[in-house]
Amino acid sequence: MWTANAATVSPSADTADSRVHFTPANLVSQLHRSLEAPTTARVLKAIFSEESLFAHHPPLPGAVTLADEGAANHMRLAPAHGRPGVEAFVFGRAGLGTGDAPTHKFPARQTLQATQAVARGHQLGDAAIFIRQNPTAIDAGAFHNDVVAVANENVLLCHAQAWEDQPNAIKRLARALRSRGGELIAITVNARQISLAEAVRTYLFNSQIVTLNDGSMALIAPLECRHTPRVRAFLDRLPEMGTPIRKIHFVPVRQSMRNGGGPACLRLRVVLNERELAATHPGVFLTPYLFDALSAWIKRHYRDELRPADLADPKLLDESRRALDELTALLGLGSIYDFQGFSQTA
Repeated sequence: MWTANAATVSPSADTADSRVHFTPANLVSQLHRSLEAPTTARVLKAIFSEESLFAHHPPLPGAVTLADEGAANHMRLAPAHGRPGVEAFVFGRAGLGTGDAPTHKFPARQTLQATQAVARGHQLGDAAIFIRQNPTAIDAGAFHNDVVAVANENVLLCHAQAWEDQPNAIKRLARALRSRGGELIAITVNARQISLAEAVRTYLFNSQIVTLNDGSMALIAPLECRHTPRVRAFLDRLPEMGTPIRKIHFVPVRQSMRNGGGPACLRLRVVLNERELAATHPGVFLTPYLFDALSAWIKRHYRDELRPADLADPKLLDESRRALDELTALLGLGSIYDFQGFSQTA
């Protein structure tokens, strides 16, 4: 599963009970993906187990009215990561009623009811802003909001055709952020600069924006952006626009892109204060030792190729279970998969 689809996370700075809230995505729009939700819930509980600091909600019921795709349709804007912020929940359709089919080519995967339910559970109050996707963007291939928009702290980078009534949506975000002591910097790219087709093909907005130690920001973009003239021209100008984004890094993620994912598929941000960080399971933090151990695990267990006939071979099932059993031990997560029986996490 793409990490961005795993869950929605709200930091303690935004929630009424001052805990970090987690809701695993039910992913009901795709049967094979919906099978991941229970395991994702157990993984999150194993990593963030202190109940006084972390609140875990079950995935929403598996109904089309409550279709939830997680952080791929969720953005957070704040003056700084640790300060109270605004959480933008982007949906493609209202799940109730008839005749609400805003697209013809592709389905809208996230519903308004799902986003509202997650926001209520997370006790966000007026920190939650609900925005509807533009059907034109969905039909262009933007099945998630993170294909047409990306945010980091007070910076929003989006395509001008990302949302319905987009100027008003940006004004709402700016007002809400201003009430929390921040000023929104919105960088909107129109269709004359970059078409929706180019945005989807290059995954420009599926990039990551990260804050650097000096307070400036960097955009981590797929290598495809460098090789597409109009996208490259925009990115060449971006560091000179007077925004916090000062550096552009291109990364080769071609295999991921061919399977529908770019850098933002890692976009499941868990903002923690020092106390929450100290209470987080230490075995999942990447260290040089863990990097070497995971690299060795991959070399031992990942096949070079997988053919359709292999899916019917019991050896693949046994091989996969051995690999996952070893991985959970390596990370110190205990038993989280069905075949392990949850003996250490029940």
